[in-house]
Amino acid sequence: MLVSAHCGVAYSRTHSAGDGHPPRWRAHGFGRNRSVHDQIRASITRGEGQNVQFIYRYAAGDPALARTYAKQLVELAPDLIVGHTTPVAAALSQATHAIPVVFVSITDPVRDGFVSSMARPGGNMTGFTNYEFSMGAKWLEILKEIAPSTARVSLMLNPDTGSFYVDYLRSVETVALTHSVQATLAPVHNSDEIENAIAALGRERGGGLIVLPSAPIRAQIEHVIAATARYRIPAVYPFGSHAKRGGLIAYGVELNDLFRQAASYVDRILNGERPADLPVQAPTRFELVVNLKTAKTLGLNIPQSLLATADEVIE
Repeated sequence: MLVSAHCGVAYSRTHSAGDGHPPRWRAHGFGRNRSVHDQIRASITRGEGQNVQFIYRYAAGDPALARTYAKQLVELAPDLIVGHTTPVAAALSQATHAIPVVFVSITDPVRDGFVSSMARPGGNMTGFTNYEFSMGAKWLEILKEIAPSTARVSLMLNPDTGSFYVDYLRSVETVALTHSVQATLAPVHNSDEIENAIAALGRERGGGLIVLPSAPIRAQIEHVIAATARYRIPAVYPFGSHAKRGGLIAYGVELNDLFRQAASYVDRILNGERPADLPVQAPTRFELVVNLKTAKTLGLNIPQSLLATADEVIE
C-alpha cells in the first residue's frame, strides 16, 4: 500500500490470512513528513513493525499531482489508504469508492462530499478534521496582543483548495471591529504571489498576516516565513511547526495527536471494522508556540501572560 504524509498511505497483504503466517502489510508512499507513518507503524497491533514497508513520495500541495498519485495507489488494489490534507482526500474520493480511506487534516468532509455525516460516514471514508473555524478570531486576538499597532490584516490562502477560507474570514470579522482592524483576503498560488502579498503589507505601517492552513501554502511555508522577516510583518501561523521553523507565533491543532488517532483507525480497519461505522472526529488538542528569537528581530515584546500559556517558547 502507499504511504504519504502529504498524500496517502496504503496497506496491502503480502500473505493471506490462511497461509499459516501472520499478515504482512506493504506500504508504498508519497510524502516527506514521516510523523503519520511512524504513528501508524507503532500503532498497528497485527504484527511487528518490520511487517510494514514504506516508500515515500510527495505531492507538495499540488492537487493535480495528488490525483495522479491517487490513481496509482488505487491501481495497486491496497487494503487501506490514508490521505493527508483535503486535496488528497478529494483525489482519493474520485479514485475509489471501494478501498477504505482514512483521511487526516480535512476541512469539511461533509460539505466536500467525502462522508454523509460526521457521526455516520456511510461510505469508504472516515478520519479526522483539523479545522476549527472559530480559531480565526483567536488568531486576530493573538496578533493584536503581540503587535498592538496592527490595523490591517491579510488572511493568506490558496483558493484552489476550497472555499473554507470564507468561514475563517467570518470568524476574524466577528472581532475585527472591536480591535479596530480591517481584514482582507490575500489569495496566492505561487511564491511570486506570496512575495507580492507580503510586500504589499510592508508598504504601510500597521500590516499583519494570518496564514490559513492549506497544503499548497504549507509547501511554501519557508518562503512565507522568510518574506515576513524581510518586510518585518508580524504573522500568526496555523501549526506549531511553523513557529519552530522561524515563524513568529503559531496557534492551532496539534497534528501529532491527529496522526496518533489516525493510526488507531488504521489498526481498527485492518482488523475488520468498516470506515462507514467509525465517526469522523474533530480536533481536541491545540498548541501555542512562540518564537522569541523572531519576536526580538521584529522588535516585538511578547506579553508575559501569553508566554505563560504557551506550550512551547523558542528562545
